[in-house]
Amino acid sequence: MKHPIVFLDKDGTLVKDEPYNVDPEKIALAAGAAQGLRRLYEAGYRFIVVSNQSGVARGFFSEEALGPVETRLDELLRLSAGAALEAFYYCPHHPEGSIARYAVECGCRKPKPGLLLRAAVERGIRLEDAWMIGDILDDIEAGNRAGCRTILIQNGNETEWLDGSYRSPDFYAGSLDEAAEIILAEVEVKSRSAA
Repeated sequence: MKHPIVFLDKDGTLVKDEPYNVDPEKIALAAGAAQGLRRLYEAGYRFIVVSNQSGVARGFFSEEALGPVETRLDELLRLSAGAALEAFYYCPHHPEGSIARYAVECGCRKPKPGLLLRAAVERGIRLEDAWMIGDILDDIEAGNRAGCRTILIQNGNETEWLDGSYRSPDFYAGSLDEAAEIILAEVEVKSRSAA
């Protein structure tokens, strides 16, 4: 892929956290997201959403219900940043799910890095040039395990704070706009040191 990638967690990072919501009309950008997305897009970044969607395994909604969710995310990106959503990767599994075919241990449920690794293979992404932004440490662990740089949005959604060798973000931010500022500052530092 010729453009650098920012992987975005969906709920609580890109959009307001509405647990198990698949109603497109209730999906709205999180505070600071529009500004951050616009700044990153103008700097050449493109966006891939990576999201755990255990509501499928739990029987709260069908996997087909995620199609309109993807369409809404793309619409929000176009309206806020003029950017198309490059891809929407989701994990429908949960080991304690009530739908047998989804009630499995898998490699794609964050904190495992499967969604990011799959995107990298399918889209030719250099993970060392990519960023993962999320609002809980499972997002950070997935990004770190995949080899991305990571930013934790500190909005109160992380409640467990479980330690682990992959669970420390490279940076903390209060919003996607602050995360964009960090990424752009890091790019500038890198380009200065390369000059």
